[in-house]
Amino acid sequence: MQYVKLGNTGVDVSRICLGMMSFGKPGKENGVFPWAVEFDEAKASFKKAIDLGINFFDTANVYQLGTSEIVTGKLIKEFGLDRDDIVVTTKVDMVMRPGRPNGGGLSRKEILSEIDKSLERLQLDYVDLYQIHRLDPYTPMEETMEALHDVVKSGKARYIGASTMFAWQLERMQQIAERNGWTKFVSMQNQYNLMYREEEQEMIPLCQDRKMAIIPWSPLAGGRVAHPWGTVTERSKIDEVSPMVWGAFEDIDKPVVDNLEQMAAKRGISMAQMALAWILSKPYVTAPIVGTTSPKHVEEAVAALDIQLTEEEIAALEAPYKAHFVQNQHVPVVNNTPYRVMKSF
Repeated sequence: MQYVKLGNTGVDVSRICLGMMSFGKPGKENGVFPWAVEFDEAKASFKKAIDLGINFFDTANVYQLGTSEIVTGKLIKEFGLDRDDIVVTTKVDMVMRPGRPNGGGLSRKEILSEIDKSLERLQLDYVDLYQIHRLDPYTPMEETMEALHDVVKSGKARYIGASTMFAWQLERMQQIAERNGWTKFVSMQNQYNLMYREEEQEMIPLCQDRKMAIIPWSPLAGGRVAHPWGTVTERSKIDEVSPMVWGAFEDIDKPVVDNLEQMAAKRGISMAQMALAWILSKPYVTAPIVGTTSPKHVEEAVAALDIQLTEEEIAALEAPYKAHFVQNQHVPVVNNTPYRVMKSF
């Protein structure tokens, strides 16, 4: 396993981050990831991850309405992991109490309440990285940043991070923290993959300038760059979120996937490994977040660390890409399930 610093901090993280959103209580009634698996099924994938040296684990309060955090905490206990060796992250913002006042968002009230609930579910005294899951447009940035600062000063989080937003919003929040002497974000968790590269325009250069870690979510575009175009999987049959995130650009995305399929076959590796090797070739990427319910897929992801693409291969993989609308905010409901997801602007 390779380890790198988490941005401009002294924390060492594995170059593959295990996404825990696939773990939790299955079923649409429990959240928007109905393919999630419970503790017993999750153990094999988690064990493979720690056996291969992964020490970086990412979850969120909203993943399967808190049950992902519960399973994550149980797995950490089950395998007796040394708390000082692992880096655990969670997130706050999205709706946890549908239809009720103060059911989500980034108010001081919500942040200070949700950090305690997350820690209880995780069975931890603190998280290493506490991230805002999106930007809450209904709460002043100053209120959010001061509350996050207080979470850090209380010892309940070591660092704070941000997720998908516009670059100007991230910079404004960092400046608010600087002016007030509050804790600044050390990381950005944004969408970045062969099918969506708009972050290269402004967000990634900003993060580089700010020396922030970049920990991309969905490096395989919800599995769309892991299979030939049009492949139907058990997950895709019940996945109602992916079509909303990636369904608007199929005419320009298909050539990217078709090209990837051909290049991976020529290399003799899987499409997923080729796609991960591409994202790992970017020096500004700290660790892509890989979610899976299969130990085999964990092995494939870690093996991608040893695949060195040539400059010609990188250029060829990128050649079919065409510009997308910048994806940023969220919509409140998916099939009557309150949940904030990406929306194109």
